[in-house]
Amino acid sequence: MSETKVNPYLLLAIGVISVSTSAILVKVSSAPAGVLAFYRLFFTVLLMSPVFFLKYVRELKVITLRDWMFSILAGVFLAFHFILWFESLNYTSVASSTVLVTLQPLFAFIGAYLFFQEKLTGKAIISAFLAVSGSIIISWGDFRISGSALWGDVLALAACALVTGYLLFGETIRKRLSLITYTYLVYAISSVVLFLYALIRSESLGPYPKEDWIYFLLLAIIPTLLGHSLFNWSLKWLSTSTISMAILFEPIGASILAYWLLAEKVMITQVIGGFVIMIGITYFLIEERKLKRVIQQVNEVKKNEGLPL
Repeated sequence: MSETKVNPYLLLAIGVISVSTSAILVKVSSAPAGVLAFYRLFFTVLLMSPVFFLKYVRELKVITLRDWMFSILAGVFLAFHFILWFESLNYTSVASSTVLVTLQPLFAFIGAYLFFQEKLTGKAIISAFLAVSGSIIISWGDFRISGSALWGDVLALAACALVTGYLLFGETIRKRLSLITYTYLVYAISSVVLFLYALIRSESLGPYPKEDWIYFLLLAIIPTLLGHSLFNWSLKWLSTSTISMAILFEPIGASILAYWLLAEKVMITQVIGGFVIMIGITYFLIEERKLKRVIQQVNEVKKNEGLPL
């Protein structure tokens, strides 16, 4: 990879801290989950619009009907991911919710197995077993507190499954469109879905206290634009696996912020369960990286020998 004057690891760390603020901003807002999600993406779309219309709008011409269908599905999945995750924070702690949402790599693995017939490996099954075990430990601890905390865990897991669907539907589209065009399109679709959801649920879009409007805007700027933009920028200098591993620190950052800012206590079951989940996902990502490297080497040999890939 090429060199850069800016330390990519430093910016990656800033990205992790940025996304870690998301749960905190949701917790301190008085708005319902659907309204929070709507304004987060609506303000993001507004902030992205000048760049999109000046440099990327022409890409819309190459979008096929299949791409539009997948984009709509991705937008719907993303909208309900935010609704369920934000709602989970009304019932359970920041620590439990953010840790359970990080199960996304394993949900993606299950989705790839079910929809793309990718093979199950023994090591992937071990990773899944560890991650599920960690989830059970966290849920058991939360159940001992109250049934509502356990319900929050269930919502967080459902949100994790939905964001996986969003990523799987977007995977093929991203191969043909720039990141800006794809995210702008999906965020815009998701905003429309969330607007309709708020209307159907009779959730008021305003007025809200001045503080809430600040939280809406900060959700768009810090975790969405700054956090994810830094992750995408880091891809130029760091591997996808490195960035995926760094994102696993989001629950740690969110839990620390929740402890300092919201006085949320972290239970021993959350620490143990979160640690087990991190081990499982880290092991999965490392093995996935090794497998991709082997496949790449095999394909290079086949290419050099004139064999079909």
